[in-house]
Amino acid sequence: MKRVMAVVAAGVPVVGAAGQKLIQVDAGRGPVDVLVPSDYTPERAWPLVVLLHGYSSSGRAVEAYTRLGDVVDELGFLLALPDGTEDLLGLRFWNATDACCDHFGSGTDDVGYLTRLLDAVGAAARVDGRLVFFAGHSNGGFMSYRMACALPERVAAIASLAGATYDDPSRCMPAENVHTLQVHGTSDTVIRYGGGCTPMGCYPGAVQTAETWAMYNGCSLTPDLSAPPLDLDAGRPGAETTVARYTMECDPGGSAELWTIEGGSHSPALTAQFPQLVAGWLLDHGRACYADCDGTGELDFFDFLCFQERFGRGDPEADCDGTGDLDFFDFLCFQGEFAAGCD
Repeated sequence: MKRVMAVVAAGVPVVGAAGQKLIQVDAGRGPVDVLVPSDYTPERAWPLVVLLHGYSSSGRAVEAYTRLGDVVDELGFLLALPDGTEDLLGLRFWNATDACCDHFGSGTDDVGYLTRLLDAVGAAARVDGRLVFFAGHSNGGFMSYRMACALPERVAAIASLAGATYDDPSRCMPAENVHTLQVHGTSDTVIRYGGGCTPMGCYPGAVQTAETWAMYNGCSLTPDLSAPPLDLDAGRPGAETTVARYTMECDPGGSAELWTIEGGSHSPALTAQFPQLVAGWLLDHGRACYADCDGTGELDFFDFLCFQERFGRGDPEADCDGTGDLDFFDFLCFQGEFAAGCD
């Protein structure tokens, strides 16, 4: 174990049991696999997707289900596969919203753990801070929304399959905008498309979830329905998934989107297109260029002030050169990014 962790600390990938190239990091709960592209090099910054499992599942199981690992090489991103803690029944969970899924009231701080996980991955590999994403199924979808609520300064976008946001919009007050993608089957009997309640609390439906995040992001609540349907469910004939995009009048850095799987269940048989479409959507919804620190769309003196403020409070986003340390070289890095512009 000491030998492996030394390799990890140097940011050098190893080959996992499944023949995948990976690094392992530890954010306080044991090793977490992070799949990396076959051409991984620390000389460049890479997007990071943190994939969160559903209740009673695991990081490896949700990767096998969604097959996001299949497109790590093709699309070029890091894929972290953490496990939640076990409850009194020995089942893994994430303490997400009041509806899901800390059934025994443990109060586990999963926001803190996943924040530390981002730091640990950033220390072992070079991560592009503009391209940090969460995705999850069911309980993992709920937790992805919670991370968007709690850590919007670091999360550019999230994708949820059969999860939901808080039922009460006032429970989530994101200080910055986050792109959100809700994917949900209309025949889901576990987390219902139209909303419902668990023994812990209630959750909104898929449309309300998308509209809530459209509202947070300053978007018009009139969706664009012009996109062609998608084929996400291998158990349904043809292209069964409709697309609703809330992208009009949005504030910079925010939007919402809803993919409705007509007749889809809680765990639909996902097509080979699913991982490419979802991962591709996430990668297309990163933050503005690094030099546009204040997110206005313009590069000016205020971006320097913004960066200086982040540096002063020890914000990991100020780690421009990806070394894990905040120092003078980050100022030089930011200056270079500013000079390069946002094209």
